Amino acid sequence: MANRRKKANKTGKVALFLVELLVLAVMIAGLWFVIKATGGKDSDGKNTGVQKVSIKEDDIIVKMNENVKNNETMKGYRNIALFGVDSRTGALTQKTRTDTIMIASINLATKEVKLCSVYRDTYLNQMGGTDSFGKCNASYAYGGAEQAIMMLNSNLDMDITDFITIGFEGLRDVIDALGGVEIEVDEEEIKHINNYQISMVESMGGSYTPVTKVGYQTLDGLQATAYCRIRYTAGNDFKRTERQREVLKATLDKAKTASVSDLTKICNNVFSEVYTSLDLNEILEILTEVTQYNIVDEGGFPEESMVTTGTIGSKGSCVIPLDLESNVVWLHEFLFDESGYTPSENVSNYSVQIYKDTSPYIQ
Repeated sequence: MANRRKKANKTGKVALFLVELLVLAVMIAGLWFVIKATGGKDSDGKNTGVQKVSIKEDDIIVKMNENVKNNETMKGYRNIALFGVDSRTGALTQKTRTDTIMIASINLATKEVKLCSVYRDTYLNQMGGTDSFGKCNASYAYGGAEQAIMMLNSNLDMDITDFITIGFEGLRDVIDALGGVEIEVDEEEIKHINNYQISMVESMGGSYTPVTKVGYQTLDGLQATAYCRIRYTAGNDFKRTERQREVLKATLDKAKTASVSDLTKICNNVFSEVYTSLDLNEILEILTEVTQYNIVDEGGFPEESMVTTGTIGSKGSCVIPLDLESNVVWLHEFLFDESGYTPSENVSNYSVQIYKDTSPYIQ
């Protein structure tokens, strides 16, 4: 295992994905409920389009590891799975792979939020306990959010029972409705921002405004989205994740200062692409005090020093945890400040299987 871990520093880095910014849309959607709790209709009496779904929470809890159920530290947090899919396919419920898989962990006492993206190509037990290993983003396609939640819980020793799925076409409108975000742009980034804008306009329609200068400036929705996608500069994908986080924080800061009318406009743009297990009261409980929430840390799973990549036969190019047990220990310390966490027997067994499956394909 130690030799494999050393190889992690020599491998290509895996990016977080553009729709990490769905967290912002989720928070704003909660505010929209507070502002306009009118039985699911907007000011014109039209349905908002939000898709509330009842998942089999009891089944999820039954399959949850006993140590997790009884973990006193985790009881002080609320963990929600956030899934990002391309809503242009019209498939928010299932039969689509998740481009983004994220855990939002909320400290109930302090309102501090930590975000952890699970890389979509991570080689895990896809079915949450039935020993079918492959890219974790396939779980949503197989069994929707319910299956994806069980995948996260069983592989990572988590206690998730709620989720929010969002399509990412609304991102541009979110930022535009806020009046743009303030971002520092350097010379090397300008050409890439404009090239990405051109490609997105070709697929999504509309027009774009080229970025022409360096320095701290206001980027509109399309420009900011393009900025998030840049990976062809020094730092490659790791630098891209920094850009995504920069835009996320800038957008959240802007949202905290937005007027009621602006928040209403934003949510009218994005809320039809939300599919969730949360009901009105739950969203109110979490999000009525959105200005008090602060993102204090974010990261990716597997952790940077314990990850490699490889083409695993018919499974294709995968992100490989080195090893799963160690990564789960790191995750619990990262999310919950839980020192010395002991992974469950399931995680230990999965860790062994992942090693057996992937070791022949790693240089």
